[in-house]
Amino acid sequence: MLNLAIGETITRNEQIEGVDKVNEKYDLLLNRRSIRQYEEKPVHEDKIKAILEAAMAAPSAGGEQPWHFVAITEKHKLKEISEKHPYAKMLEQAPLCIVVCGDKSLTKFPNEGELYWIQDCSAATQNILLAAKSLDLGSVWIGVHPQEEREQMLRDILGIPENITPFAAIAIGYPAEHKDPAKRYDQNRVHREHW
Repeated sequence: MLNLAIGETITRNEQIEGVDKVNEKYDLLLNRRSIRQYEEKPVHEDKIKAILEAAMAAPSAGGEQPWHFVAITEKHKLKEISEKHPYAKMLEQAPLCIVVCGDKSLTKFPNEGELYWIQDCSAATQNILLAAKSLDLGSVWIGVHPQEEREQMLRDILGIPENITPFAAIAIGYPAEHKDPAKRYDQNRVHREHW
């Protein structure tokens, strides 16, 4: 069994039971950080499509994929969002923002699926963050839902229909800052077999 102390992480050369070395895919998970400063360089369309393919590969309740995505590269829209969202100042500098939206009409479980779209969109958002990192891009998750004024602001700027819920915005670009991997593992948060 692998026992790590608080703040200790596995490095590439350390051994995990059943695995000779931790590979680059695993490193990607540990090394992803929230990046808020970007170079003045556009993100190529091929990379945008690859990120969106990864988003749509996320799991969803009943396989319904209750999401839509708005990719924004127009500077005036990025600037307007950065001015109206209290935690989106980095969008003024970012060359790309992807807004993840939920479509409740696509949920498979009408009596209990009302909230599953949140989990589904969360999984898609995490896939966007990881795909960006895998493509040497930096990104940061900007919360939108459940703040109704932020949802409406994005609807107004982006023409999103009222029946669609803006869930999150992700700023993406070539990083102009470096952050070391965060050491967040905390054995005190792990419970085995019971609390």
